[in-house]
Amino acid sequence: MRGMIYLIIATILAAIGWGASKMVVMTIPGDIFIGTRFLLASFVLAPFCFKQFRTLTGKQILALSGVGLVLSFALQVWVYAVSITTSLAEGAFIMSLAMIIAPIISWILFRNKPNKAFWIALPISVLGMILLTLGNGWKLEASQLGFMLSALLLSMHFVLNKRIIGAITPLLSICVQLFIVGLSGCLYASLNSHPSFEITQHAVFWFLISTIVATAIRYLAQTLGQFSVNIETASLIMILEPVWTLVLSISVLHEVVAPQKLIGGAVIFLSLFVYIKLSRRLK
Repeated sequence: MRGMIYLIIATILAAIGWGASKMVVMTIPGDIFIGTRFLLASFVLAPFCFKQFRTLTGKQILALSGVGLVLSFALQVWVYAVSITTSLAEGAFIMSLAMIIAPIISWILFRNKPNKAFWIALPISVLGMILLTLGNGWKLEASQLGFMLSALLLSMHFVLNKRIIGAITPLLSICVQLFIVGLSGCLYASLNSHPSFEITQHAVFWFLISTIVATAIRYLAQTLGQFSVNIETASLIMILEPVWTLVLSISVLHEVVAPQKLIGGAVIFLSLFVYIKLSRRLK
C-alpha cells in the first residue's frame, strides 16, 4: 500500500509539473528552463546515491549518457510543445501514448515482437488520437505534432533504459540521466540566441516547484513506489498522470476542453488500461 501511495503522489506531482512548466516557459526560454531544471534536480538526488557512483564502469557511464541524451531530446521537444500549446490536458494524453508506442520501438530495434494485448489496444489508441487531434478538421497543430514526437522519443528512452539498467540501481540511473539532460540542455541553450527576458519572482517560484517538487521529489517517489509494487499495478497507477493534468488544467488554469477532446482522452486512457490489463493474460 505504501508503494502505491508513493506512485499516486508521483502522478500528482507530475501533473503539477505540467502546469508549473507552462508558467515558467511563458517567461524563460524552454531550452534554458530544461537545462537548469534537470541539472539542479540531479544535484538534489545526488546525495541519495553518492556512494554508488564509484561502482559505475566506463561502459555503464557511456550507456547512461547515451540514454540520457535521448531523454534530453525528448524533453526539449516536449517543452517546446508546452510553450505553444493551448491545451495541457491534450498534450498529457498524447504523451501517455508513449507506453503504447514502446512495443513498436522494441520490435524495430531489438526484434521483440509485441504481444496480442498490444494489437488489441493499438486501434483503440488510434481512435483516441483521431478524436483528440482532429477537432479542427484534418489539420494537425504544431503542438500536437511536438507532443507526438516527444512521446515517440520517450518510448525509445523507455526501451533503451530497460536494456541498460541491469545492475545499476534505478535511483543512480535516474540521477545520472537527469544530470546528462541538464548538462546537454545547458550546452544547447548556450548555442542559441535568445531574446531578452526578465526573471520575475513568479517565474522563480514556478521554476522551483517544477525542479524540486515535479522533478526531484517526483522521481524519488516514483522510484520508491516502483521498488515495492509490481509492474502491472505501477503502470496502471502511472496512467493517472494525464487525468490529474486534465483536472489541474480545468480547475486551476481554467482551460476549456471540447467534448470531443475529452472523449478522445478517455479513449486513450481506455487503450492504456486494456493494454496493461491484457499484457500478461495474452501471449
